[in-house]
Amino acid sequence: MVWELLSNPVLVSVAVLLALAALRMNVVFALISAAAVGGMLGGLDGEAFALLGSGEFTEFWKSAVSVFGSTMKSFQSSLDNGAVLAINYVMLGTFSIAISRSGVTELIARKLFQWIGCEMTAKKLFCFKYALLGILTLTAVSSQNLIPMHIAFIPVLIPPLLPVFDRLRLDRRAVACVLTFGLITPYMVLPVGFGKIYLNTILLDNIRRNGMEVAAAQASPAMLIPALGMVAGLLIAVFLSYRRPRAYNPVKTELMVEATEPVEIRPFNVAVGVAAILMALFVQIFLDSLLIGSLLAVMVFVAARVIRLRDTQDVFVQGVHLMGGIGIVMIAAAGFANVMKDTGGVAELVELVKGVAVHYRGVTVFAMLLIGLIITMGIGSSFSTVPLIAAIYVPLCAALGISPLATIAIVGSAGALGDAGSPVSESVLGPTAGLNADGQHDHIYDSTIPTFLHYNLPLLAAGWIAGMIL
Repeated sequence: MVWELLSNPVLVSVAVLLALAALRMNVVFALISAAAVGGMLGGLDGEAFALLGSGEFTEFWKSAVSVFGSTMKSFQSSLDNGAVLAINYVMLGTFSIAISRSGVTELIARKLFQWIGCEMTAKKLFCFKYALLGILTLTAVSSQNLIPMHIAFIPVLIPPLLPVFDRLRLDRRAVACVLTFGLITPYMVLPVGFGKIYLNTILLDNIRRNGMEVAAAQASPAMLIPALGMVAGLLIAVFLSYRRPRAYNPVKTELMVEATEPVEIRPFNVAVGVAAILMALFVQIFLDSLLIGSLLAVMVFVAARVIRLRDTQDVFVQGVHLMGGIGIVMIAAAGFANVMKDTGGVAELVELVKGVAVHYRGVTVFAMLLIGLIITMGIGSSFSTVPLIAAIYVPLCAALGISPLATIAIVGSAGALGDAGSPVSESVLGPTAGLNADGQHDHIYDSTIPTFLHYNLPLLAAGWIAGMIL
C-alpha cells in the first residue's frame, strides 16, 4: 500500500508542484511541469515500464510521447474553465484602479497616516497595530457573507495601506495570515454567503447523495471545532510567529506610490467612488456576476467624468498588471486539476482510505483528512474537493459507525484543508496580489508557507478531534 501511495500520480504531482514553487519557479510553469509529470505517471502502465526494463527503448519512447501528448490535450481542454475566472479578475483589477483614482483609498490611507503622525507611545502603537489587524480580519470575514465579494476588496484596500504597514513595521506575513483566515473560516462554519454554498449546496448535498441523512442545522455545530483550529492558527500567527517588527525597503514602497498618478481628493470623486462600490456590490449580490458588476462600476466613473472615456484603456492595462497574473494562474490550475482527474489518481487516493486500518477509527479519520489535504493542495479549491471525496468517505463513515455530525466535520475539514497554503488557491493568491504591489512580498515564502503552517496543521488536529468526539 505504501508503494501505491508514493506512486500515486496526484501525490507525486502535488509534491512536484510544491517543490518547484519552493525553488521559486513561476507558479504557472510549475503547474504545467507538475501536470506533465502526473499525467505521464498515470498514463504509463506496467507494459510500458516492462518495455523499458527489457531494453525496448524505442517502443517505450513512442509510448511516452503518446502519453505526453494525451496529457497536454487534457491540460489544454479545460483551460476555458479558468478563462471566465481570469476575465473576472482582470475586470476586478480594472475596477480597483478606477477606485484608487477616485481618491477613496487615498483618503483612508491619509487618515491612518494622520493618526500615526500624532505622538505615538509604544502602547498606542501596539494598540493601533492590532486594531488595524482586527479591522482587516473583520473586513475579510465580511467579504464571505455580509458583503460577499470574496477577494475583490484586497487589490482595492491593501496596496494603499502598504506605506502604513511600513511605518508600523508590520510583518506582512501576519497580514497574509489575517486575510487568508477571513477568506476561509467563514465559509467553513457560517451558513450565509459563500458559507451557504459550501455547507448547504456542496457539503450536505454530497453527504445526502451518498446515503447519509443530515439536517441543515447540523452543519455549523459540526464545523465549529475545525473552525476553532483556524482561530488558534490566527492567534499564533499574529501574537507569536509574526509579532516582531519587520523592516521593508521604504524606497520601493515610495516608488510604487510615485508610479501611481497623484490623486487629488475631491468630495465629489469620493462620493462617485462610494457609489461605484455600491453598484458593484449590488450587481454581484443580486445578479451573481463579478464581471458585470465591475464593468458597470467602471461605467459609473466614466459617466461621472471622474475617468475620461479615452483613459479607460490605461485603466484596463493597469488592471491587467494588478490582477492578470492571478487570472493566468487560475487558468493553469484548471488544466492541472483536469489532468489529475483524468489520471484516475484522485479516485485511487480516495480508495486507499478503505485499506487503512478500517477497524481503528483514529487512524482512518486522520487518513481521510490527510488525503483531503493532498487533493485540495493540488486542485486549489475546497469547493471542488468535497464531491470527489464524499463518495468514499460517507459510506466508510457509516460502516465505522461514525455519527452524522462527525461525518460532516470530517468531510468538511478534509475539503477545507489545503485551501490555505496551496500556491494555486485564491485564498493565498489574493493576499499576495495586494501585499506584493511594491514587489516586497514573496508568494511562496511570505504567503503560501506561512498560511500552510498556521492553518493546515491546526485544522488537521481540530478536524481529527471533531471526527473522534462528535
